[in-house]
Amino acid sequence: MHHVTSADGTRLAVHDTGSGPAVVIVNGALSTAKDAAALGAALADAGLRAITYDRRARGDSGDTKPFSVRREAEDLAAVIAGAGGEAAVLGHSSGAVIGLYAASLVAETGVPVRALFLSEPPFHFGVHEPAPDLPSRIQALVDAGDREEAVVLFQREAVGLPDAMIAQFRATDAFAGVVPLAQSTVYDATLARELSTPTDAMLAVDVPVTILCGQQTFPFLSAAAERLAAAMPHAELIVSPESVGHRLDAQAATRIVAARLA
Repeated sequence: MHHVTSADGTRLAVHDTGSGPAVVIVNGALSTAKDAAALGAALADAGLRAITYDRRARGDSGDTKPFSVRREAEDLAAVIAGAGGEAAVLGHSSGAVIGLYAASLVAETGVPVRALFLSEPPFHFGVHEPAPDLPSRIQALVDAGDREEAVVLFQREAVGLPDAMIAQFRATDAFAGVVPLAQSTVYDATLARELSTPTDAMLAVDVPVTILCGQQTFPFLSAAAERLAAAMPHAELIVSPESVGHRLDAQAATRIVAARLA
């Protein structure tokens, strides 16, 4: 592990494995770089250089307030710059939104994105939008020290999980592992609100775009992938039977990425 520094001074923890064309993995909500270890290993085994990082307010990375969506894009730009100045980006869930947004800012950041692989980006396109005050309500819980309830609120209103599923997850050891990431859910909720629909610049990115979607995932995410593909005629949509329940299958994703970066 090493660190790079983002434009606002935030130190970001970066993990680097393998050699070959660089692929930066951008995780989704309630995850850290460690959660992408299997994907990184699979990419490295396929002859690629896999780079994972803890997004701000997660794991071994820092955080600098105030938050803005632009800062998440600058974080990714710093990671790509640290990787040598050019990389493909494989983003999952909110990480896919960040990847597409960052690619739309290449002219400003100066860090080129070679290709985009967007796994189940949670764009709403104006349908069933989360409440505008959701980020502030989550932040209030974090500020009050009730990080568990902050995570629950995020899962209920931002992700849309039913209470029964949340209660089941809350009873597991895994729940305790994500509670320290409560502050980051404010950022993911902000991202979902401000980039609920991709901007014209995001839809017009001029790099190869592959949209990935599991065959068995939340209907909202399938609809989002289809709408994004329709709005980006140059993009390729791949439905993967191996990816189930909004989880990106490492081997399937690696086959797709490696074939397109060969």
